[in-house]
Amino acid sequence: MENVIAERLTQTFRSTFGKSDIQLSRGTTAADIKEWDSLMHINLIVAVEREFRVRFTTLEVMSLSNVGDLADTIARKINKE
Repeated sequence: MENVIAERLTQTFRSTFGKSDIQLSRGTTAADIKEWDSLMHINLIVAVEREFRVRFTTLEVMSLSNVGDLADTIARKINKE
């Protein structure tokens, strides 16, 4: 993950989940964070959209399988602007 995106994503995850010890890698999935259920997933996507000032389509959200996919999608959207 690009460092700036990774740092901002980590802070967004920590804020959303209320856990300051979350460490992310490209391979991090919902299975790695106990509190990451379907409702928290929605909250997380909204928080990421706000943090990066991007909007995800339903298809994009459904295609995400890990944090690396999320970071790559953010990078593509930011670079389009």
